[in-house]
Amino acid sequence: MSRRQMIVVALVLLAACMLPFVVSNYRTFQFTLALVYAIALLGLNMLTGYNGQISLGHGAFYAIGAYTAAILMDQYGVPYWATIPAAAVVCLIAGFLFGLPALRLEGLYLALATFALAVSLPALLKYHHLEQWTGGVQGIVLLKPDAPFGLPLNPDQWLYFFTLAITVLMFVLAWNILRGRMGHAMVAIRDQHIAAEAMGIHTAMVKSMTFGISAMYTGIAGALGAIAIQFVAPDSFNIFVSIMLLVGVVIGGLASISGAIYGALFIQFVPNIADAISKAAPWAIFGIFLLGFVYVMPMGIAGAVRMAVARLTRKAQNQAAKP
Repeated sequence: MSRRQMIVVALVLLAACMLPFVVSNYRTFQFTLALVYAIALLGLNMLTGYNGQISLGHGAFYAIGAYTAAILMDQYGVPYWATIPAAAVVCLIAGFLFGLPALRLEGLYLALATFALAVSLPALLKYHHLEQWTGGVQGIVLLKPDAPFGLPLNPDQWLYFFTLAITVLMFVLAWNILRGRMGHAMVAIRDQHIAAEAMGIHTAMVKSMTFGISAMYTGIAGALGAIAIQFVAPDSFNIFVSIMLLVGVVIGGLASISGAIYGALFIQFVPNIADAISKAAPWAIFGIFLLGFVYVMPMGIAGAVRMAVARLTRKAQNQAAKP
């Protein structure tokens, strides 16, 4: 990472730390959800953007993470912070195991298999033999945690900082994974599957591990989302969640770490803006926004930002070169 990039990241983190003190509790809650979505989108982008596997079922892993946290807190009294690594392990295993049979599928066939997973999970959560843990149709109600150690923060502010800390950790982890051997193997498989095998890359293991890591990220996001919203129910995790995650990845920018942040802000705030514009047809307005973004920025917001920065840099260099 260059010095300029480090300065930009530091300024963004500083602004993020100041944010809950200058906005209302409700806005703080919304930005907390945006951070949650950013983690989920980063995981999905590692799978789709960097490894080339299309998933329409990551809402299922989001639900698994949410229910893992909710059941541990409600049934066993596990502290909220301890449910995050538990959700990560459960979803890592679930994603890896799902990725093994999915190795036989490519493109739209894989998308269809993951779609089936997302469609079937809500019905499974309502199954009467699981109601004692999942709460059935009624779901599970959770309590929002208070700030520890007597910190002068209300629950919304504390949860925002807790989520921000985990978000930073997950982004640093993703940055290291994607710039290491695992990340290079992901991209090699995406770009040329046969050549990657010829180079000695164990494509089956890499693709399964990528699916597991991606599911782990989404599960962590689901656990944080459950703690923030204080409620989980099967109907909260329908196929629409998976579609919105995929929308966020495309709008933010495929194969881009920063794109996860842009995509998260889009799927969190644009529907609210659309609802404010038209109460009668908010999703029609959302569709117009979506078409506009795709048309104006076909490489996503991150791609548009990179192009703008490159143009400004070239312009500054040309001006500096003039006598």
